[in-house]
Amino acid sequence: MIYALIAAVLVAVDQLVKYLVMTRIPLGEHVPFIPYILDLTYVTNTGAAFSIFSEHTWALALVSLVMSVLLAAALWFNLFRHPLGKLTLTLLLAGAVGNLIDRAFRGFVVDMFNVLFMHFAVFNVADICVVVGGIAAGLYYMFLMDKLEPREEAPHEQADADR
Repeated sequence: MIYALIAAVLVAVDQLVKYLVMTRIPLGEHVPFIPYILDLTYVTNTGAAFSIFSEHTWALALVSLVMSVLLAAALWFNLFRHPLGKLTLTLLLAGAVGNLIDRAFRGFVVDMFNVLFMHFAVFNVADICVVVGGIAAGLYYMFLMDKLEPREEAPHEQADADR
């Protein structure tokens, strides 16, 4: 399944970037990445977005695990049948798994992308997948799903059409 491969590649990229940051940048330090726009800053986060629930890493790991299973099932059972819809689920799955790996094996999530032109939380590749996938899934569901996916007729509609 191509979507499993895409998710695996995104998780691998997330983990590779985290590994490189952990081995090349001292904790709390930063290096320029895109001048005036983005630095790479090595920080750890035991919580979720903006460090909320930072004392509940185990609960966040459990939520990540449950969401990963649900998203994998949604892909497996074709919740969204159109490739664009499946891609949105794939992005969400990759993000959930990427941060689940950190929480389960490190006890914290490694973050590194620090936006310089505004005050914002430091984030990682998995976070990007979750945000982009979540927004895209919402937009897909609200505006495109009815147009792109074939509608299944209910049995009584089929009987009415046959008359």
